[in-house]
Amino acid sequence: MSKIDEIQTEVKNTPGLGKKMAKYSAIGAVLAIPLPVVGPVLGAIVGAGVAYAKRKG
Repeated sequence: MSKIDEIQTEVKNTPGLGKKMAKYSAIGAVLAIPLPVVGPVLGAIVGAGVAYAKRKG
């Protein structure tokens, strides 16, 4: 089982985690718009990662 499969399984089995990750992704994307190097896509990825890390820790 790869790490991606583990994360997908955990998101499916943890109520509210998917919504929290989506919210943090949107916030990350909006905050990263003015940064030309980062951009909204990487901002969204970082936002989702932060939400996942907060839930894990």
